Amino acid sequence: MIKRYILPVIILLLVVVLAGGLVWFNYFREGMIKQFFATMQQPASPVSTYTVEPGVWTPNIEAIGSVSAIQGVNLAVEVAGIVKEIPFTANQIVEQGAALLQLDDAIEKADIVAAKAQDVLNDQTLVRARTLNTRGVGAESNVDTAQAASLAKKAEIAKLQAVMEQKLLKAPFKGTVGIPQIEQGQYLSPGTVVVSLQDLSTMRVDFTVNEQNLNQIHIDQQITISLADTNETYAGQITAIEPRIDPATRLVSVRAKVENADGKLRPGQFAQVRVTLPKEDNVYTLPQTALVSSLYGDYIFVLRPEEKKEDPAKAADAAKPADTAKPADAAKPADPAAKKEERFVLAQVFVTPGRRSGLLVEITKGIKKGDVVVTAGQNRLNAGGAVTIANAVNPANTTDAGLPTK
Repeated sequence: MIKRYILPVIILLLVVVLAGGLVWFNYFREGMIKQFFATMQQPASPVSTYTVEPGVWTPNIEAIGSVSAIQGVNLAVEVAGIVKEIPFTANQIVEQGAALLQLDDAIEKADIVAAKAQDVLNDQTLVRARTLNTRGVGAESNVDTAQAASLAKKAEIAKLQAVMEQKLLKAPFKGTVGIPQIEQGQYLSPGTVVVSLQDLSTMRVDFTVNEQNLNQIHIDQQITISLADTNETYAGQITAIEPRIDPATRLVSVRAKVENADGKLRPGQFAQVRVTLPKEDNVYTLPQTALVSSLYGDYIFVLRPEEKKEDPAKAADAAKPADTAKPADAAKPADPAAKKEERFVLAQVFVTPGRRSGLLVEITKGIKKGDVVVTAGQNRLNAGGAVTIANAVNPANTTDAGLPTK
């Protein structure tokens, strides 16, 4: 009877043991997984850095300007006529007074010849009237009439000469002509534009600055300009400052002169203008890439050395007497590959930025000398995370930033 119940009891015990083992195994596995992720060390992210040092900084006022020629006009005709001759080609450099357009002036020339012939007759009539008046056989009024007729004809000749000269278009100054806007044989009405004439030897740049910066600029102050399609810069100086501030925009118009010896500057170009301000000492600056803006303010990431946690097993080994170490182990040289890469911990530091100039930003509060600041890679970083320094490509090393390589 007892043997009948032994087998079911054994089976029941096996089922209970198996179920308990499965439950314990799942609990043990979850605990180990949690412990693994809790103690797992995150890989260090590589970042580029810059070591903060106070130095000399040259601030600039940046503006957007437009380039134009120091002398530039669109030449137009003053009188109507048919184009007879175009004595220039596009992009030709012409001297002052050079002929650029000749309208048909045959009628004016004929009128001048006829007027000069009549003027000769009037002069003879005047001489005869004066002679007769001197002899007492001619009236004084005849002399006056002849003199008036002579003066009127001379004035008519001068007018015809001026009209004929208006049909010859001349260059008002030395410069480069553009593409002709007219064709030979074309009829032109007064005011028709013929060609553009630009003096490209010296250019001017017109730009605006805020009224807050008005007290920092003055006549003859040095500027540099750069174009959007090239890395070349050009030096110039301020020649005029508008005395009136625009009440709508609160901007002040400024004009500068720039030499254009190589002829690369052209009227109408877009230019980035930098007005050079006096140098300042002991200024803390950072690359603008190091500054992160948020709703709570501007901050940077500063590197702090990672605190090394001592392994208890290694500590116990270190506590052993020196004579217990094996001579063979002591004789082994250190393995270079065993040296670990130096790691740092990130600290988030809120700062107060000041003026900006080029690739630099002035920091007035929040940093000190010797701070190692992250200049790139902040988008994947968090405060307290581990990083390693990798300055192979570093924005702080660029020449335009004006910062020394750290």
